[in-house]
Amino acid sequence: MSTTLTGTPAARTARPRMLRGLTWLVLRQHRATLGFVLALVVLGSLWIVYQRAQLNDLLDAAGWPAKAVPQPVVGEGYRNLTTLLGLLPGVLAVFFGAPLIAADQEQGTALLVTTQSVTRRRWIVAKVGWCLLVALVAGSVLSAVFTWWWRPHHSVLPDIWMDTSVFDTTGPVLPAFALFLTAAGITIGVLLRRVLASMVVTFVFCVAAQVAWGMLRVHLGSPRTITYPLEAPLPARLDGAYEVDRWVADADGQLYGWGSCAEVTQKATDACIKEKGIVDNVFQYLEYDQMTAMQWTGSGILLAGTAALTAFALWWASRRPL
Repeated sequence: MSTTLTGTPAARTARPRMLRGLTWLVLRQHRATLGFVLALVVLGSLWIVYQRAQLNDLLDAAGWPAKAVPQPVVGEGYRNLTTLLGLLPGVLAVFFGAPLIAADQEQGTALLVTTQSVTRRRWIVAKVGWCLLVALVAGSVLSAVFTWWWRPHHSVLPDIWMDTSVFDTTGPVLPAFALFLTAAGITIGVLLRRVLASMVVTFVFCVAAQVAWGMLRVHLGSPRTITYPLEAPLPARLDGAYEVDRWVADADGQLYGWGSCAEVTQKATDACIKEKGIVDNVFQYLEYDQMTAMQWTGSGILLAGTAALTAFALWWASRRPL
């Protein structure tokens, strides 16, 4: 007797329309993973709300913003939270994306499902679609709640806006990264067809992607430049800026490396400065008000990569033997 996907008429009537047939099968098959992700999102959101409330109480007691507060104003809870948020895309990719199709191929479930009343393409689209939807929702909710905490208090929190712990966990970047790495995990699983191998390769890919992203991040915005006298302190407006590069310059604007006159003695340094006619510092930087545009630019790149990987995975899986 063959197994059908739709179940009995009574069961079909009892379930909501969205959760019938193939959708119901996919959700039931991955109910443990979905439950874990849901618990992660709920507990993570509650943790952020609790940490924000604690920070507000501390700042109110210190009289902020009328009075300055000593750094740091948060403890290990904040550091652990940003670390876990940064790990979320990789966790989804390794434990949800990589085994999604590979497990069905390895265990023969894929062959069983596609002998029923659905086509191979429809089954693959349902699996991939729900997986990416879960990654999108998880990343979006946690990013929205953490952004709600971080933005009003960014001036008193220990990380600057260009740090990985902030740039990659606020705004659209976290959900975009979750989608990209999850799509990469699915694609690797489709190609390798073995769960353990897919998870290991996906983990390596996630590490490499994080390194590449760290190198790309600074190029998402157009650096600004400011010139100020050599002996003057760094202008106050640059307190929250991210330094891209800096030089020293002579009166004609010719640039020299920052350490051009870093001599052994102060006398030798002064002689070098006088000889080259150095009079100014030149500071190249990215400013906080560029953060949103940079995040959306980077997210667009990640979403384009997600679309390409998903299209390839669907094409490959629908044409290769299961």
